[in-house]
Amino acid sequence: MSSFPHILLQWYAANGRSLPWRQTRDPYAIWLSEVILQQTRIEQGRPYWKRFMSRWPTVNDLAAATEDEVLREWQGLGYYSRARNLHAAARQIVQLGAFPDTFEGIKTLKGVGDYTAAAIASMAFDIPAAVVDGNVYRVLSRYFDIDTPINTTEGKQVFSALATSLLPVNEAAAFNQAIMDFGAIQCTPSSPKCLFCPLMDSCAALRNGTVERRPVKLKTLKIKERHLTYLYIRCNGIIAIHRRGAGDIWHGLWEPVLLYDDQGEGIDKALAEQLLQESRLIRKGVKHVLTHRVIIADFYLLETERKPVLPEDYRWVKEETFDDYAKPRLIELLLKTLNS
Repeated sequence: MSSFPHILLQWYAANGRSLPWRQTRDPYAIWLSEVILQQTRIEQGRPYWKRFMSRWPTVNDLAAATEDEVLREWQGLGYYSRARNLHAAARQIVQLGAFPDTFEGIKTLKGVGDYTAAAIASMAFDIPAAVVDGNVYRVLSRYFDIDTPINTTEGKQVFSALATSLLPVNEAAAFNQAIMDFGAIQCTPSSPKCLFCPLMDSCAALRNGTVERRPVKLKTLKIKERHLTYLYIRCNGIIAIHRRGAGDIWHGLWEPVLLYDDQGEGIDKALAEQLLQESRLIRKGVKHVLTHRVIIADFYLLETERKPVLPEDYRWVKEETFDDYAKPRLIELLLKTLNS
């Protein structure tokens, strides 16, 4: 074993994070943690993992749940396609009769890519598959001072091959967890602890003064704005809500009446203008920042004794039951303004 993995494993033995999903070899529990922790910090994801494991302790239990139940339990984590894929994959596993126990088999599950498959394969089945996530890119690009952009095809191939070449075959799970923890705790994105690093004597980026410039990532993301106008209709204790359709980031989630959307969605324009004239403004310009876009929403309230005629996809429910419906974080923010 070369010095790099040996030192990392020593560091991990003394400094590794104690996480509940590391205390099990159950592929379901490990898979659940990996899906939750995509785009989510451990501190935020840990209570969700515990709630999911408590409510649905086996993959069969999760598969038997409804999508609404899963989305409601997921509420607050965002990126709801993860929850929908999780539920669909649970049903895949039930149909297969058992959790797949090969890297290729795990990759067939909906929503599972190379990284997640490698994590599950190594941690649940001792398969020597190297994980490559943001922490791994950062550690390897600094230690070897690699300037190949990580968000290119070449970069992904270079770092995947390098991680695989360093992987101790008989300690794949420990090494994968070690390098991820090392990136999260020691070799952090900003202010890395270089002066107290066990790898400082052999780190090429530290020697060359390029630590802060690694990893290299091409700027390709364009942030777009999206403007929405919502109307909360309150009529004798009931409210109007509808479910977002397929092909949307909020697919399957519930919201109040959508009057306008600068992408062309919303109710009939004449009806929207009529309802808007009868309502009062609650909050204007509420900003909700996502990775690829900024959503700006206006929120109106209409309190009426007579239900207006709305499109067929709207339903009227008791106001106090709206909390039982999975809804986007933006809608949660808007609802808080009703009583503020």
